[in-house]
Amino acid sequence: MSKGKLFIVSAPSGCGKGTILSEVFKERNVYYSVSATTRKPREGEINGTHYFFMSDDEFRKTISEDGFLEYASFAGNSYGTPKKAVFDKLEEGVDVVLEIETQGAFQVKEKYPEAVMIFILPPHIGELRRRLGKRGTESEEVIERRVSQAAGEIEKSLRYDYVIMNDDLEAAVKDFYTVIEAAGRGTHDADAFKAENMKNTIKEVLEK
Repeated sequence: MSKGKLFIVSAPSGCGKGTILSEVFKERNVYYSVSATTRKPREGEINGTHYFFMSDDEFRKTISEDGFLEYASFAGNSYGTPKKAVFDKLEEGVDVVLEIETQGAFQVKEKYPEAVMIFILPPHIGELRRRLGKRGTESEEVIERRVSQAAGEIEKSLRYDYVIMNDDLEAAVKDFYTVIEAAGRGTHDADAFKAENMKNTIKEVLEK
Protein backbone atom coordinates (compact mmCIF):
# COMPACT_ATOMS: atom_id res chain seq x y z
CA MET A 1 0.00 0.00 0.00
CA SER A 2 1.37 3.40 -0.97
CA LYS A 3 1.65 6.16 1.64
CA GLY A 4 -0.70 9.09 1.67
CA LYS A 5 0.35 12.56 0.54
CA LEU A 6 0.75 15.45 2.97
CA PHE A 7 -0.66 18.74 1.66
CA ILE A 8 0.14 21.99 3.47
CA VAL A 9 -2.32 24.75 2.57
CA SER A 10 -1.86 28.39 3.55
CA ALA A 11 -3.68 31.60 2.68
CA PRO A 12 -4.34 34.99 4.24
CA SER A 13 -7.64 35.33 6.10
CA GLY A 14 -10.44 36.10 3.66
CA CYS A 15 -9.03 34.18 0.68
CA GLY A 16 -11.71 31.48 0.67
CA LYS A 17 -9.34 28.68 1.62
CA GLY A 18 -11.96 26.69 3.52
CA THR A 19 -14.48 26.90 0.68
CA ILE A 20 -11.95 25.70 -1.89
CA LEU A 21 -10.84 22.77 0.27
CA SER A 22 -14.39 21.66 1.02
CA GLU A 23 -15.14 21.58 -2.73
CA VAL A 24 -11.90 19.89 -3.80
CA PHE A 25 -12.05 17.16 -1.16
CA LYS A 26 -15.83 16.68 -1.13
CA GLU A 27 -15.60 13.18 -2.60
CA ARG A 28 -12.02 12.31 -1.67
CA ASN A 29 -10.86 10.38 1.39
CA VAL A 30 -8.64 12.85 3.25
CA TYR A 31 -7.82 13.58 6.87
CA TYR A 32 -8.00 17.19 7.98
CA SER A 33 -5.42 17.56 10.72
CA VAL A 34 -6.84 18.95 13.97
CA SER A 35 -4.56 21.44 15.71
CA ALA A 36 -3.86 21.59 19.43
CA THR A 37 -4.19 24.86 21.30
CA THR A 38 -3.88 26.26 24.81
CA ARG A 39 -6.65 28.81 24.27
CA LYS A 40 -10.03 28.25 25.90
CA PRO A 41 -12.81 26.67 23.81
CA ARG A 42 -15.28 29.10 22.28
CA GLU A 43 -19.01 28.46 22.41
CA GLY A 44 -19.90 25.47 20.25
CA GLU A 45 -16.33 24.22 19.83
CA ILE A 46 -15.78 20.51 20.47
CA ASN A 47 -12.55 19.02 21.77
CA GLY A 48 -11.01 16.77 19.12
CA THR A 49 -13.19 18.21 16.35
CA HIS A 50 -12.32 21.88 16.17
CA TYR A 51 -9.14 21.71 18.26
CA PHE A 52 -7.45 19.54 20.85
CA PHE A 53 -7.65 21.84 23.86
CA MET A 54 -4.63 21.54 26.14
CA SER A 55 -3.35 23.19 29.28
CA ASP A 56 -0.03 25.04 29.09
CA ASP A 57 1.63 22.14 30.96
CA GLU A 58 0.21 19.55 28.53
CA PHE A 59 1.39 21.61 25.57
CA ARG A 60 4.91 21.98 26.97
CA LYS A 61 5.03 18.25 27.74
CA THR A 62 4.08 17.44 24.14
CA ILE A 63 6.86 19.73 22.90
CA SER A 64 9.38 18.00 25.16
CA GLU A 65 8.28 14.62 23.75
CA ASP A 66 8.68 15.90 20.14
CA GLY A 67 4.95 15.38 19.67
CA PHE A 68 4.32 18.30 17.30
CA LEU A 69 5.13 18.64 13.62
CA GLU A 70 5.08 22.40 14.20
CA TYR A 71 4.03 24.82 16.91
CA ALA A 72 3.94 28.54 17.53
CA SER A 73 2.46 31.14 19.88
CA PHE A 74 0.04 33.92 18.95
CA ALA A 75 -1.59 36.51 21.19
CA GLY A 76 -0.66 34.64 24.36
CA ASN A 77 -1.86 31.23 23.19
CA SER A 78 0.04 28.30 21.71
CA TYR A 79 -0.97 26.24 18.67
CA GLY A 80 0.54 23.07 17.26
CA THR A 81 0.02 20.16 14.85
CA PRO A 82 0.07 16.78 16.63
CA LYS A 83 2.52 14.51 14.82
CA LYS A 84 1.18 11.01 15.56
CA ALA A 85 -2.28 11.41 13.98
CA VAL A 86 -0.76 12.84 10.80
CA PHE A 87 1.85 10.10 10.40
CA ASP A 88 -0.64 7.33 11.25
CA LYS A 89 -2.99 8.47 8.48
CA LEU A 90 -0.15 8.80 5.96
CA GLU A 91 0.95 5.23 6.75
CA GLU A 92 -2.64 4.08 6.17
CA GLY A 93 -2.45 5.55 2.67
CA VAL A 94 -4.74 8.47 3.49
CA ASP A 95 -3.92 11.96 2.21
CA VAL A 96 -3.60 14.55 4.98
CA VAL A 97 -4.41 18.27 4.73
CA LEU A 98 -2.83 20.82 7.07
CA GLU A 99 -4.38 24.29 7.06
CA ILE A 100 -1.65 26.35 8.72
CA GLU A 101 0.06 29.72 8.47
CA THR A 102 3.43 30.24 6.82
CA GLN A 103 5.62 29.94 9.94
CA GLY A 104 4.22 26.50 10.75
CA ALA A 105 4.25 25.46 7.10
CA PHE A 106 8.01 25.92 6.82
CA GLN A 107 8.56 23.98 10.05
CA VAL A 108 6.57 21.03 8.66
CA LYS A 109 8.36 21.13 5.30
CA GLU A 110 11.70 20.99 7.11
CA LYS A 111 10.65 17.90 9.08
CA TYR A 112 8.75 16.26 6.22
CA PRO A 113 10.28 17.35 2.87
CA GLU A 114 7.84 15.18 0.89
CA ALA A 115 5.00 17.52 1.89
CA VAL A 116 3.40 19.53 -0.92
CA MET A 117 3.00 23.21 -0.03
CA ILE A 118 0.15 25.13 -1.69
CA PHE A 119 -0.52 28.85 -1.21
CA ILE A 120 -3.83 30.50 -2.14
CA LEU A 121 -3.68 34.13 -3.29
CA PRO A 122 -6.42 36.77 -3.26
CA PRO A 123 -6.91 38.62 -6.60
CA HIS A 124 -5.19 41.63 -5.03
CA ILE A 125 -4.64 43.21 -1.64
CA GLY A 126 -7.49 45.67 -2.18
CA GLU A 127 -9.94 42.80 -2.72
CA LEU A 128 -8.74 41.14 0.47
CA ARG A 129 -9.42 44.36 2.37
CA ARG A 130 -12.92 44.50 0.84
CA ARG A 131 -13.71 40.89 1.81
CA LEU A 132 -12.57 41.41 5.39
CA GLY A 133 -14.58 44.62 5.66
CA LYS A 134 -17.67 42.92 4.25
CA ARG A 135 -17.74 40.55 7.22
CA GLY A 136 -18.56 43.51 9.47
CA THR A 137 -17.05 41.78 12.49
CA GLU A 138 -13.78 43.70 12.89
CA SER A 139 -12.71 47.30 13.30
CA GLU A 140 -10.88 49.20 10.57
CA GLU A 141 -7.71 49.03 12.67
CA VAL A 142 -7.90 45.23 12.91
CA ILE A 143 -8.63 44.93 9.17
CA GLU A 144 -5.59 47.03 8.28
CA ARG A 145 -3.44 44.93 10.59
CA ARG A 146 -4.72 41.76 8.93
CA VAL A 147 -4.07 43.20 5.46
CA SER A 148 -0.51 44.15 6.44
CA GLN A 149 0.05 40.65 7.84
CA ALA A 150 -1.42 39.15 4.65
CA ALA A 151 1.05 41.09 2.51
CA GLY A 152 3.92 39.57 4.48
CA GLU A 153 2.46 36.08 4.05
CA ILE A 154 1.99 36.59 0.30
CA GLU A 155 5.65 37.57 -0.05
CA LYS A 156 6.57 34.22 1.53
CA SER A 157 4.43 32.32 -1.01
CA LEU A 158 7.46 32.23 -3.32
CA ARG A 159 8.89 29.56 -0.99
CA TYR A 160 5.88 27.29 -1.54
CA ASP A 161 5.71 24.52 -4.14
CA TYR A 162 2.54 25.77 -5.82
CA VAL A 163 0.58 29.03 -5.85
CA ILE A 164 -2.99 29.44 -7.10
CA MET A 165 -5.27 32.47 -7.18
CA ASN A 166 -8.85 32.59 -5.96
CA ASP A 167 -10.39 35.30 -8.13
CA ASP A 168 -13.08 32.88 -9.32
CA LEU A 169 -14.12 30.00 -7.06
CA GLU A 170 -14.88 27.48 -9.80
CA ALA A 171 -11.55 28.15 -11.53
CA ALA A 172 -9.64 28.07 -8.23
CA VAL A 173 -11.16 24.69 -7.32
CA LYS A 174 -10.21 23.34 -10.76
CA ASP A 175 -6.64 24.69 -10.44
CA PHE A 176 -6.26 23.27 -6.94
CA TYR A 177 -7.46 19.87 -8.11
CA THR A 178 -4.95 19.98 -10.98
CA VAL A 179 -2.17 20.63 -8.46
CA ILE A 180 -3.02 17.80 -6.07
CA GLU A 181 -3.51 15.32 -8.92
CA ALA A 182 -0.16 16.24 -10.49
CA ALA A 183 1.56 16.07 -7.09
CA GLY A 184 0.05 12.66 -6.42
CA ARG A 185 1.09 11.21 -9.78
CA GLY A 186 4.41 13.03 -10.03
CA THR A 187 3.52 14.61 -13.39
CA HIS A 188 4.18 18.09 -14.77
CA ASP A 189 0.51 18.96 -15.40
CA ALA A 190 0.58 21.69 -12.75
CA ASP A 191 3.91 23.29 -13.62
CA ALA A 192 2.15 26.55 -14.51
CA PHE A 193 1.24 26.89 -10.83
CA LYS A 194 4.75 26.33 -9.48
CA ALA A 195 5.85 29.26 -7.35
CA GLU A 196 8.75 30.20 -9.64
CA ASN A 197 6.27 30.49 -12.53
CA MET A 198 3.89 32.66 -10.46
CA LYS A 199 6.39 35.39 -9.54
CA ASN A 200 4.78 38.07 -11.71
CA THR A 201 1.31 37.19 -10.47
CA ILE A 202 2.43 37.41 -6.84
CA LYS A 203 4.06 40.79 -7.54
CA GLU A 204 0.87 42.09 -9.17
CA VAL A 205 -1.28 40.96 -6.21
CA LEU A 206 0.96 42.92 -3.82
CA GLU A 207 0.97 46.05 -5.98
CA LYS A 208 -2.78 46.42 -6.57
